[in-house]
Parts: sequence; C-alpha cells; structure tokens
Amino acid sequence: MNIMRLYMEKIIKELHRLLISKKKTLAAAESCTGGLFAKLLTDIPGSSAYFSFGVITYSNKSKEALLGIPHGLLLRKGAVSREVAMLMSLKVRRKAKTDLGVGITGIAGPSGGTGLKRTGTVYISASSKDTRLCRKFLFKGNRSSVRKKAALQAAFLLKRLIK
Repeated sequence: MNIMRLYMEKIIKELHRLLISKKKTLAAAESCTGGLFAKLLTDIPGSSAYFSFGVITYSNKSKEALLGIPHGLLLRKGAVSREVAMLMSLKVRRKAKTDLGVGITGIAGPSGGTGLKRTGTVYISASSKDTRLCRKFLFKGNRSSVRKKAALQAAFLLKRLIK
C-alpha cells in the first residue's frame, strides 16, 4: 500500500470520527473528483451516521439542473471558480438539509486547462449554516493524483470548519 493512500485513509478516518463525535451531517457536490470524496467517506462503516447526500455535477447542465447554479454565473465566472464552488457547497447542504456541505470543482486534466485556469486548478468550498470557507488549489500530477489531492483537501477544509 502506498504512502499517499495510507495518509488519505488516516485523514478520512479522522474526519469520520470528528463528524460522528460532533453529531454533524454532511452532503457533497463533486465535479472533478467524480464522487471520489463520497466514496472515501462511505468506504468506512458507520458513515451513514453523517453522510446523507452526494451528487456528481460534472457538467454545467447538471450544476444548473441539480443544484440551481445560475446559468449566467457559469458563463461569467466559469464552472471552475470560487463563486461556483461556494454555491455548490451551499446548495447541496440546503438541498440535503444537512449541517455541512462541500463543493469541489476543478480541472483534473490532462486537458481542459487554459491560460487563466491551468490543469490542476481546483476550488473547494465547505459551508455550514454560519460559515463558508473556500480555497483555490493548483495541484501538480496526473488526473488521478489531482482528484485524490482534491478529495484530501476537502477533508482538511471540513475538519477546519467543524473544529
């Protein structure tokens, strides 16, 4: 088993224990990670105590239809933006009626990047009723590596929001 996988499992288990101990519920809206974040959480027995809803909104159309992200915002800012990530976490939390929401949107590669938004650009947002956090990342590596790093950073951001 490689070091990255062991590290990811450790962090996800820490988030798992924190969510259970704080009695918080969670929903996730994922784009570039394609459900990897939800998979990592639900690989752990007992995750049904907190994880209630996950949606993969890979296309702009699905972001609009499933989460209600405004078409105009997607045109103005692009799907890979702070504004869209923040709305993803907020809308999925409200739709699922959970304490916490996470939104992940980015360009995992190997193509799709532009001069303004390079491959590896990922925005991750975590929200609660009172707080919204959002961070921009520029990950290096192949598609799989970018997706894993994004899922891991989503866990870190949620841990920060909960504490």
